[in-house]
Amino acid sequence: MSSYKYNRIFTIVVDSLGIGPMEDSPSFGDNGVDTLGHIAGKMEEAGEPLKIPNLQKLGLANLKAMAAVAPVEQPLGYYMSMRETSNGKDTMTGHWEMMGINTQKPFITFTDTGFPKELIEELEKRCGRRVIGNKSASGTEILDELAEEEIATGAMIVYTSADSVLQICGNEETMGLENLYHYCEIARELTMRDDWRVGRVIARPYVGKKKGEFVRTSNRHDYALKPTGPTALNALKDAGFDVISVGKINDIFVGEGITESNRSKTSVHGMEQTIEIAKRDFTGLCFVNLVDFDALWGHRRDPMGYGREIEKFDEKLGELLPLLREDDLLIITADHGNDPTYTGTDHTREKVPFVAYSPSFTGAGALPEADTFAVIGATIADNFGVGMPEKTIGTSILGALK
Repeated sequence: MSSYKYNRIFTIVVDSLGIGPMEDSPSFGDNGVDTLGHIAGKMEEAGEPLKIPNLQKLGLANLKAMAAVAPVEQPLGYYMSMRETSNGKDTMTGHWEMMGINTQKPFITFTDTGFPKELIEELEKRCGRRVIGNKSASGTEILDELAEEEIATGAMIVYTSADSVLQICGNEETMGLENLYHYCEIARELTMRDDWRVGRVIARPYVGKKKGEFVRTSNRHDYALKPTGPTALNALKDAGFDVISVGKINDIFVGEGITESNRSKTSVHGMEQTIEIAKRDFTGLCFVNLVDFDALWGHRRDPMGYGREIEKFDEKLGELLPLLREDDLLIITADHGNDPTYTGTDHTREKVPFVAYSPSFTGAGALPEADTFAVIGATIADNFGVGMPEKTIGTSILGALK
């Protein structure tokens, strides 16, 4: 046994799995939002009730009332809801807060207007390609609309979403991945200017030759802003612990505080990678983001697809749980909401779940609601005897996990 309470900590972010509105949700335009609750309700209405036995036994249904998912008498885990302290409801803000950063200046969005003429002209000049698109759109719709023109003319599809992102599509055969990545690096450099400062530039490669055949590939790459200061991840890495990322965690933190990065093709693949990592020896954190919930179902307002994705996650969770050792800790959480029954295509400002489990637990049950996601980073740092960096937020609840 190690000298730490938990030798390995697995923190899995089910991207966008909110559990109901915060007090300030209406000020973000989000009234009555409830990602998990509304998904369970829609599935019940459709005669396909949500089946999540592993999350259920850990205590998720004890934390969150859901149609057709009953609480259990003796949950195996501890659970609580967490409020977001930061001013935002996006991926970077949520993940950064988990690891100690309080973001009060929100990232800029261009959802309603597209990008400024001056930015587009500079991008065209630097890349040597004409820009088409320049509006908010879903990734599949923009390909159906403009990919044939891009292939035929050598133009470059640039678009945004409800997030603070600049996305560039590129056909892997006609544009080439390296060119696409180069153009995104140029866009990242340009959008470091304060009034163009988006959270992420995203390369969106695809294949196919005509409408109906276009498919985005797993060679996506995110060019995010660096965190505004050191986080719990930096503290862990600097102290010599393993910080293993799965999915887009490495992109979100721009490699800061990461010792090993694993890129995932899908959320199921991300869980398969996590399962393989659980078979290894390491000391530190395995930090996982499962993005499909948000990207494939939340933004596209597909509650049934989202629900089935949760069920797939639950199945893989059932494979992970038996691999956990006595001195392992599992934390399941989310970074924001994305209610697929709500209007528009934006994230939704919501509380998120915290569900913790270890085979060594002698207790279980409800914990008081946390006022920040940063309890996660603070608890992980506390477990490994590492001080949180200056100016970070969060209070450890390590002592409550018994």
